[in-house]
Amino acid sequence: MRNNFIIILFLTLLGMYSSSAQQDPQYTQYMYTTQVVNPAYVGSKETLNFGLLGRTQWVNFEGAPRTGTFTVGLPIGYLENMGLGLSIVRDELGPTIESNINIDYAYVIKSSYNSKLSFGIKAGLDLLDVDFTKLNVADQGDIFENNIDRRLQPQVGAGLYFYTDKFYTGISVPNFLTTKHFDESQIDQIVDNPSGFAGQTTASERLHYFLIAGYVFDINDNLKFKPATLFKVVSGSPLQWDASANFLINDKFTIGASYRWSAALSALAGFQVSDEIFIGVGYDYQTSDIETYSSGSYEVFFKFDIFNSPDRIISPRFF
Repeated sequence: MRNNFIIILFLTLLGMYSSSAQQDPQYTQYMYTTQVVNPAYVGSKETLNFGLLGRTQWVNFEGAPRTGTFTVGLPIGYLENMGLGLSIVRDELGPTIESNINIDYAYVIKSSYNSKLSFGIKAGLDLLDVDFTKLNVADQGDIFENNIDRRLQPQVGAGLYFYTDKFYTGISVPNFLTTKHFDESQIDQIVDNPSGFAGQTTASERLHYFLIAGYVFDINDNLKFKPATLFKVVSGSPLQWDASANFLINDKFTIGASYRWSAALSALAGFQVSDEIFIGVGYDYQTSDIETYSSGSYEVFFKFDIFNSPDRIISPRFF
């Protein structure tokens, strides 16, 4: 029964690619991973910047997602009115490993004295590996005789990003292509019962629409309040809504909390080690039944800025 359950769980997760779930990784500290989902963000920080995030979801749940991201971006052009960057994501789920690498480009126009509007595109490749030998299959000849090895698919996405020193908002689609990764039809006799089981499992990309926004309130000289929100819409899937509230103390310490609708409560913390280095951590407590089988989710984030002149100061935007 345990083997049958694992097989059915995997097929359900894989089938979600085409039916009712979101494929892209989710982040608790989404305010620091904007470039991954919106290429228009690249170059907006006006520094050469690096970001690294590691996420372990649903700890102690066998086959649970694990995600790593790396981003780099910098302003380019004589007037620094363009941005160029690189974003890499590696996502593991059970026997599957999906990686993508994208080049991000943005063009920025000054929409008013203190605001800018950026147009961005991203293009790259998605790489999918599935090792079916990692599944506990009762009869090895039942299903999936051949693994999926290094299946390459192109990616093309775009986004808009509007920002001032205190406010930002953006809308994006990281990948417009709905290419098919995998199609296995009429999988029979997966579970040991007289009626058997037949179905269709398809792993194909769905369009993901992201809307993000945030603001920085100056409460006093030593305290700033930074609320942010994210909406993610995927065809055939429930709306995902995240809301967070962070406090920045003495321009050094960040502490806050966030809520993911019908999914999780999160605690956030960060420390500005120096003008160039910031480290953040996050913890999710699942409000769904899955918390019974796991020990929460954890994130660690690191970002590093290189200023192009010694007298450059940290942007008051803090995003």
